[in-house]
Amino acid sequence: MPNLEQARAWYPEHDPVHGFDHVQRVLALAERFGAQLGADLEILRAAALLHDAAGAAPLSKGRAAHEHSSAEFARAVLEQEGWPSQRIEPVLHCIRAHRYRGEEQPNSLEAKVLFDADKLDVIGAFGVARTIGYAVQAGAPIFAEPSEHFMDSGERTAGEPHSAYHEYLFKLSRVRDRLHTEPARQLASEREQLLRAFFEQLAAEARGEG
Repeated sequence: MPNLEQARAWYPEHDPVHGFDHVQRVLALAERFGAQLGADLEILRAAALLHDAAGAAPLSKGRAAHEHSSAEFARAVLEQEGWPSQRIEPVLHCIRAHRYRGEEQPNSLEAKVLFDADKLDVIGAFGVARTIGYAVQAGAPIFAEPSEHFMDSGERTAGEPHSAYHEYLFKLSRVRDRLHTEPARQLASEREQLLRAFFEQLAAEARGEG
C-alpha cells in the first residue's frame, strides 16, 4: 500500500497548486468521507496519494491530460507492489475521473469520494490560495475584467487573459453543483461562502468600488 512518505517523493514540496500539501489535504478528506460512506479505503487511499503524481504542474505540456499520466504512473507503482489487476483498475478509474474538466465520469463510490475531496480543495481558503498560485505560475493576472462573451459562454475573446477571477467564474463558483456526496456538499456550503466573499471583494476593489 503506498504511504505518505512514498508520496512525498512524487510531488514538489512547494508547488502551491499540486504540491505534497494538496495531496495531504485530499487524502484527509477522502479518508473522512470514505469512512462515513463505507468506501473501500485501500482503493481510496491509493488513488488519493497518486491522483496528481504525473504531469499536473501548471507549466507541464501534459497537464491537460495529467489524469491519464497519473493513472499510468499509478499502475506502475501498484504493479511493483504486487497488487492484482482487479484491485489496480478501480484505483486507476478514480484517478482518471478526478478532474473537473476530465472526460471520464466517476462511477464508483471511491471515485466520487476522490472527486469531491479534490474539488473541495479548490474552494475555501486554500481554493483562493491555489487559484492565485496557479495564475502566478502561469503568468496570468489575478484579476482581469471578463468580457461579455466570457460571461455568456465561458469562452475568452482574442487576447483576453484567463485570470484567477476568470477561473472563479468559470469553475470555482460551480464546484458545489458538481459534487457527488452529501458530506462534501455540506462542507462545500461553508467553504464557498469565503470563496465568494473574497472574489466579490477582489472584483470590487479592482473596479474602484471596494
